[in-house]
Amino acid sequence: MKKIIYTLLLLNSFFLTKAQKSNTYTKSVNNWHKARIADLKTPNGWLNLEGLFWLHKGTNTLGKKEGSDCRYDNAVFPAVLGSFIYEGDSVLWMNSTNNAIKVNGVLVNGTKPVKVFSKEEQAITMSWSHFIWTIIKREDKIGVRFRNLKAKTLVNFKGIERFPIDANWRVKASMVAPSQNLLMITNILGQTTATKAAGKLIFTIHNKEYSLDVIDEGEPKFFIVFADETAGKTTYGAGRFIELTKPDALGNTEIDFNNAYNPPCAFTEFATCPLPPPQNRLKLAITAGEKNYGNH
Repeated sequence: MKKIIYTLLLLNSFFLTKAQKSNTYTKSVNNWHKARIADLKTPNGWLNLEGLFWLHKGTNTLGKKEGSDCRYDNAVFPAVLGSFIYEGDSVLWMNSTNNAIKVNGVLVNGTKPVKVFSKEEQAITMSWSHFIWTIIKREDKIGVRFRNLKAKTLVNFKGIERFPIDANWRVKASMVAPSQNLLMITNILGQTTATKAAGKLIFTIHNKEYSLDVIDEGEPKFFIVFADETAGKTTYGAGRFIELTKPDALGNTEIDFNNAYNPPCAFTEFATCPLPPPQNRLKLAITAGEKNYGNH
C-alpha cells in the first residue's frame, strides 16, 4: 500500500512539475509578445508611419500644398513647412518663412540651411507639432521616413492575432558554417544587399529535416527572414521574422516559432522590408507566432 501511495505521489509531482513548466513557458512567450506590442506603439515603432518620400537631387519641398515634392496631405499641416536640399551625400533642411522645426529637440529658427543627414550624421530626428521624421538611406536612394504620433493606425490599433502557443514549435537546432560569408537579401524595393551570413540552422520537424540561413546582426542575437506555407493565407504573404540566441560552443540553439513576428510592411506601406531568400521558404506550414495584420 505504501509503495502504491509513493508511486502516486511521484506521478502527481511529475505532472505538477510538467504543468508548471508549461505555464512558465506560456507566460514567457506572452511577456515577449507584450514587449513587442509596446515597442510597436513607441514613437519609433511601425504603427505611426504616414509617409515615405524619396528625395531627388536639389530642393524638395515638404507640405500639404499640391505639387509639393514631399506632399503630406493633412489638414493641420502647413502648406509648405520647409525644404530638404539633397546635395552630394548630404541633406540640409531649410525652414519656410513662417515655420520652424526642431532638430534633435532643439528649435531651429530662421531660414539658414541646417545639415540633417550625412555619412557622419545619420541619427537626426526632426519634428513639428506631433509629427516627426528622419532621413533614411537604402542603397543609392535617400528618403524621408515620416511619422504622425496621432496616426489613426496607432490610435485604432487593437493588437495582433496569434496562433495558440504550442511548445512543440520550440525546436532544437544546430548551426553549421555558412557556405559563403555573405547572404544576398532583397527588399521590397527590389534592391539586393550582401548581408553578413552567420551560418545555416539545421532542425527537424515531424521527422523531416529543414534548414534556414541566418543573418548575423551582431550581439547578442541572430536574425532570420523566412516564409512558410501559411504565407499569404493566415500569415503575412512576404514572410515573417524571428530572432534567436546565438548557438553555444557546439553549435546548439533553439528556434522558437511561437516568437515569429510580422515585418514592418505588414503594418504600413511606408516601410522597406527584407524578403526571405529562396532557401528560407519552407515547404511546411508553421502554425505558430503572429498571424497576418490588416491588408498590407
